[in-house]
Amino acid sequence: MQEYAEEKFEDEFLTVGEVAKILKVDPTTVRRWIRQGSLEAVPLPLKDGGVRRRHRIRRSALNSLLLDQEK
Repeated sequence: MQEYAEEKFEDEFLTVGEVAKILKVDPTTVRRWIRQGSLEAVPLPLKDGGVRRRHRIRRSALNSLLLDQEK
């Protein structure tokens, strides 16, 4: 049961703002990491031909970024 809970937690999606709050950085920094490919994110579909692209970040991708920073 514990293992299932951990897997579910790892698959949780976070917003750019949530990641910024966790890391105590500006959301612009998180978006830059996504553009540079340092942080893997899933782009959400655009609504009505909108220009702004929104992303969601898997908690596992955030954990990978943090582990890479520790090395």
